[in-house]
Amino acid sequence: MRLAMAQMRMAPTIEENLEQTLRYMEEAKQAGADLIFFPEVQFSPFFARVPGADASRWLMERNHPALKAVRNRCLQLQMYASPNVYLELDGKRYDVSLMIDSHGEIMGISKMVHIAQAENFYEQDYYTPSDDGFKVYDTPFGKIGIVICFDRHLPDGIRSCALQGAELVIVPTANLVTEPMELFEWELRVQSFQSIVYTAMCNRVGREESVTFSGMSMVATPEGGTLCKAGEGQQLVLIDIPLEMVARLRKERNWLDLAANKGDVRDE
Repeated sequence: MRLAMAQMRMAPTIEENLEQTLRYMEEAKQAGADLIFFPEVQFSPFFARVPGADASRWLMERNHPALKAVRNRCLQLQMYASPNVYLELDGKRYDVSLMIDSHGEIMGISKMVHIAQAENFYEQDYYTPSDDGFKVYDTPFGKIGIVICFDRHLPDGIRSCALQGAELVIVPTANLVTEPMELFEWELRVQSFQSIVYTAMCNRVGREESVTFSGMSMVATPEGGTLCKAGEGQQLVLIDIPLEMVARLRKERNWLDLAANKGDVRDE
């Protein structure tokens, strides 16, 4: 499959960020991408850097005009997209990624499971933890899981997607230049190796008030390598990912079968 990651600098308004989003979708389709995904909360500044602020202006519902526009563009372009937004569902507010198919239909909504609370990441002030866990989506080009930002730091996210059959896990994120990006790269490489899955992380870029986002979006391989890594500027990252390798590697290394069977291994 060909994956597109929109490493974006966010503008001050939903309308400007929607314009960027649709432009990246057009560019990705022209380059032959099957799926495009975006950084965390792509339609707004990173409001969670401030504790307890009023972020209601960025809050969306399923029928928000920006989401309708993305769905319409998926249908027009005949491609898949996974936007990440601040979404209200049943009176609760979540950090979510949608999976939208090439017909413009929402296949499902993945909510952040573990919610951070730290300097510049006061996310518990804004987000409700997921009530339905990690999800994997069947697409014509492979099985795709979604793990949102902080969830990748915990061992259950990527592994849960892999146990559900995911061949690729996409990770929308918001990493800062003050964070250990080399360590974060190793984190994904090790988890990709352990769970025999590709992982792709798409980050924001640019300065917003007191914080600067680092970019360096990347794809890690099920063999523990780095397939690609972007720079620090705004760009569309395009990468061909041989998902068919995953099935072969899982036959060679049956670690996931052992995990599913709770490691019940007996001597012959």
